[in-house]
Amino acid sequence: MTLALERPCLVPEVAGAELSVPLVNGGTIGYANLDHAASAPCLQRVRTAVDEFLPWYASVHRGAGFASQVSTKVYERTREVLRRFTGARSTDTVIFTRNTTDSFNLLAKCLPRETSVVLFDTEHHAALLPWRGPRVHRVEPPRTRLAAVSAVDSALAACAPGPRLVVLTGASNVTGELLPVAEIAAVARKHGARIALDAAQLAPHRPFSLRELDVDYVALSGHKLYAPFGAGALVGRADWLRAGQPYLAGGGATKAVQRHHGTELGVVWNSGPERHEAGSPNTVGVYALGVACEALSENWDAIREHEDALLRRLHRGLSSVPGFAELRLFDADVDRVGTLSFVIDGFEPGWLAAVLSAEYGIGVRDGAFCAHIATRRLIRFAGGAGQQAVRVSLGLGSTEEHVDRLLLALRQIVARGARWEYGKVDGRWAPTPDPRPLPEFLS
Repeated sequence: MTLALERPCLVPEVAGAELSVPLVNGGTIGYANLDHAASAPCLQRVRTAVDEFLPWYASVHRGAGFASQVSTKVYERTREVLRRFTGARSTDTVIFTRNTTDSFNLLAKCLPRETSVVLFDTEHHAALLPWRGPRVHRVEPPRTRLAAVSAVDSALAACAPGPRLVVLTGASNVTGELLPVAEIAAVARKHGARIALDAAQLAPHRPFSLRELDVDYVALSGHKLYAPFGAGALVGRADWLRAGQPYLAGGGATKAVQRHHGTELGVVWNSGPERHEAGSPNTVGVYALGVACEALSENWDAIREHEDALLRRLHRGLSSVPGFAELRLFDADVDRVGTLSFVIDGFEPGWLAAVLSAEYGIGVRDGAFCAHIATRRLIRFAGGAGQQAVRVSLGLGSTEEHVDRLLLALRQIVARGARWEYGKVDGRWAPTPDPRPLPEFLS
């Protein structure tokens, strides 16, 4: 039994590519999913692999049955897949988590005492919020990559003596821009600091290597990686993780438990990745994550070409939409993945997203994207006055027709408005009334 099915293709196919959705004015249309940055669709290869594995699903690590042995082999083999996918060192540990948020909260619990943490205040909340205390230094990001490196350098120089950690996003979930990870890592090394990389938005779009970037930890999510089965990973240096208190107390994290004094229990915790994986693991989700990582690794050139072509098409078209203003971290053009956020003068983002969905069958994201500080600041930089924007995020399920439909829809909405009535329903814009039927499995 191999971890990945041997059916490589140029651009991996996604499940649900033929999905049709209803429109408020009647009929259906093929769904234009332009919200990959929130949750990417499942790869068809992942779907097939999970179906193949499900009859073998059983408990891991402690079962004598043959299915349990197969499941354990699948689970442990996937650690090696993640090690290769992230370019990890042979001594690094791979801990399976629920997602990027879970990974960073785990790492935060394992930091040595008196650790100083440096990060930009524009990080996604998954990377921004887990760190607490007076030694957390939140830096306002400057408008150039070079100045970003200098800002981290200055912040580290001002830290108190002791361990230091820089937390950094690989690709912004608001703008898609790539941060200067290798350059910041070099500065961090000068100050004896470690680096934790948020690769939630980077990993689905670009290959990267912990070793080449000289990064100590990386966190990623399966639901961003075309494996939406509830698994993520934290990969990195073992010492802090081995010394930290177990993330959860329970079975699997323990080597031995016995009565100690009276009601006290004597517990010997595992020292490997199992130390932080208490409870029955999400074996199916872990397997799906590994299959997705292998599928992407086999096709990076085609994936990059596909997404770059769509992003160029999107950029050209949006520049002609009246009132359009793009959100950007940096003044000059920088390398980016297929994510772009914008505002259109005179149009509320939530209303705009509702119209795109109800009248055109287009899925985009509106709001502040779990990066409230970043979104508000970048809207001001773009000349806007609100606190929310519209985000378009491309991926393997995106097509030229989806991009062209979005561009046509925006031009029509700006020129003539909506063709249906809309109002606030539970705090969000929605068609009023909304005649679109739900799928049969929800009826």
